[in-house]
Amino acid sequence: MGQERFADIVERFTHGSEAIPVSPEVSKRWQEEIERARLRMKNFARMMADPVEPKTGQTPRQEIYKKNKSRLYRYESARTYRTPVLFVPNLGISRPYIFDLLPGASFIEHMTRQGFDFYLLDWGVFGPEDNGLTLEDCVTRILPRMASKTLESSGASELTVLGYCMGAPLSACFVATHPEIAVRNFVNMAGPIDFAKVGLFGVWLDKRFFNVDRFVDVLGAVPADMVRAGFKLLKPTMDLSTNLNLWWNLWNDRYVEGFSALNKWANEYVAFPAEFFRQWVGDFYQQNKLYRGELRMGGRPVHLSRITCPVFVVGAKEDYIAPPESVKALLGAVGSGDKEYVELPGGHISLIAGRGAAVHCWPRVSRWLAPRS
Repeated sequence: MGQERFADIVERFTHGSEAIPVSPEVSKRWQEEIERARLRMKNFARMMADPVEPKTGQTPRQEIYKKNKSRLYRYESARTYRTPVLFVPNLGISRPYIFDLLPGASFIEHMTRQGFDFYLLDWGVFGPEDNGLTLEDCVTRILPRMASKTLESSGASELTVLGYCMGAPLSACFVATHPEIAVRNFVNMAGPIDFAKVGLFGVWLDKRFFNVDRFVDVLGAVPADMVRAGFKLLKPTMDLSTNLNLWWNLWNDRYVEGFSALNKWANEYVAFPAEFFRQWVGDFYQQNKLYRGELRMGGRPVHLSRITCPVFVVGAKEDYIAPPESVKALLGAVGSGDKEYVELPGGHISLIAGRGAAVHCWPRVSRWLAPRS
C-alpha cells in the first residue's frame, strides 16, 4: 500500500461527509503516525530479508604492540594535549569496539576530536590455551608493558590511565604498585572498588553459596554462553523491553543503525580464562581484598592510598553491575588531594555508549582531563 493511499485514507476520515471535524494538528499527527507505520514495516522487512552487518570500529587506528592475545592500538589526534590516554576496558565478557561503535556514537572518536592521543588495550578473545592467565599476570606483566609502550609511542613522560568496568580495579592495582611509571591522572568509569556493595552479582558469588575453586577445577574457563546467561539473568526482561523499544523506533533509520551495532556487540560475549576468574571472584568479590588493603600483586602490597595523582570517578545512577556506592568508594581510599566524583544518568553500558553518553559522560571526562593534561 503506497504513501498516496495512506494520505487518501486520512483525507476521507478527516474531510468525508460523515467525518467528525478534526483539527489540523490532529490530522498532521495522524499522517505522521501512518508514515511511521509504513517505515516500520519497510525497515522490518529489510532487517528480516536482507540484514546488513553494521560497520563498527571505524575510527582510524594503528596497532603498535602485541603480546600473545593482547593488543595495543593508537588512535592519533591533533595532539592538543601532551598527555596520552591509556584506556583499560574489562577483560573477557565483551569486545572493546563498544567504545568505537559508530561515527558520531564513539567515545574514542570524541576523545581524539578533543585532542587526546588515545591508546586502547584490547585484552583479546580467550580460549582453553589461556586458562593459566591470572589476574596478577594482567596487573604485573601486561599493564606495565602496555603503559611503557604508550609512553614510548607518544614520546610523553606521563600518561593518563582510564579504566572502565573491570578495567578500573585492574588499573587501580597497577597504578598503586608501579610508582616507577609516571601516571599523571587516573579515571575510574563505572569500575567497582568496594565489592561489599556490588549488588546481585555479589550475592550470587558469595562464598557461602559459590565455591569458585571447585567451579574452576571442574569446568576450567567460564564459557561465553555462561557469561551471557549470567548477565541476562540480572535483567530477565531486558530483551523484551529492548525489542519493544526497537519496534516503536523502527521507523527511525538512525535508531535502527545504532540498535543493530549495539545488538551485535551485546550478543558477542567472551569467555573468562580459568585462573583469572578464580582470582577475580575469590580475591575481589568474595574477600574484598582490594578495598580492605589485603591484596598483593607480584609480591607488592596493593594499597589504594598510594595513588596520589588526580583522580576522577564516574558512577552511573542506574548501574546494577557496578552500583554507584561501590564505584564511589575509590574516592575515600586514594591518597590524592585532587579528586572528584560525579554520578551521571544511565546504566553500566549507556553511561559510556548510549545515546546520552555523548551529552552526559564524554564531555565531563574530557573537560576534567583537559586542564590536567
